[in-house]
Amino acid sequence: MVKVRDFLGPYRLARLIRLGSTCQVWEGIKDDGNHYALKVLRPEQRGNKEEIAFLKHEFEIASNLHHKNIIKLVEYVTDADTPFIVLELFSEINLKQAMRKGPEPIAYMLASIIEQISEALYYFHSKGYVHCDIKPDNILVNRDGLVKLIDFTIAKKAKTGLSKLFGGKSKVEGTRSYMSPEQIRGQGLDPRSDIYSLGCMFYELLVGKPPFTGNTPNDLLSKHLSAVPPSILVVNDNVTPEFNNVVRKMMAKKPEDRPQSMWDVLKTIRATPIFKKPPRKPEVSVFDDMPSAGRVDNPT
Repeated sequence: MVKVRDFLGPYRLARLIRLGSTCQVWEGIKDDGNHYALKVLRPEQRGNKEEIAFLKHEFEIASNLHHKNIIKLVEYVTDADTPFIVLELFSEINLKQAMRKGPEPIAYMLASIIEQISEALYYFHSKGYVHCDIKPDNILVNRDGLVKLIDFTIAKKAKTGLSKLFGGKSKVEGTRSYMSPEQIRGQGLDPRSDIYSLGCMFYELLVGKPPFTGNTPNDLLSKHLSAVPPSILVVNDNVTPEFNNVVRKMMAKKPEDRPQSMWDVLKTIRATPIFKKPPRKPEVSVFDDMPSAGRVDNPT
């Protein structure tokens, strides 16, 4: 008979929040009564040295970040055979989930969301890192419209100077719907790669789907490399032409044709209206409509 675990270290496992391909996210309650989120490797991954290294890497990068729009990491714990990281417990809904019925339910708070994401990424870049996986799934949002950037698993030090020229090929990692051309080619990455991914995400927040789709993974990647970014205005005519142009510039194929820093992006979006008419707040909140994560059996 398999023994069910109720605790990980000093944390009592209360409920499963999210289940990923390699990790579980649990709500954990410490003996002082405070609640946290625990990112735990799934049982079949707990002997995987690469996944353990990813977990430790995420903690090492994010543990010294202090920004209201970046999730706070508290500690890295190895409990017997179960390494995990402890994070602040924030909203359980990410932007991908918030848009499951299209972009309209969160359009009324989108200007604030876009500015907060940009501020978080500007701060992250100022610490010398590239996130490498900017997408709606990695932005948590609560009912007040506060957002937090999460998941630093594949974040890297930005390439600069000679390291950019002679650093060799990098491992190709990321999410295909949001990868920059240079990321796909395995080239050295700097903040402009995240700016491309952010442009893809802004497009999705306004249209309801990513800018490029493909019949195969390679078809999708080839569109990032060569296809012209579609116009937001074809689908959402309430978006201003000026903001459409901002997003198109962020998605330029060549890094030198994009905004050169997140500070440039932030200044531009603060000065550029997104909508022609302010969207109305819906009567039914997307947060009220979300199914509860509920309680589930504890992991073995």
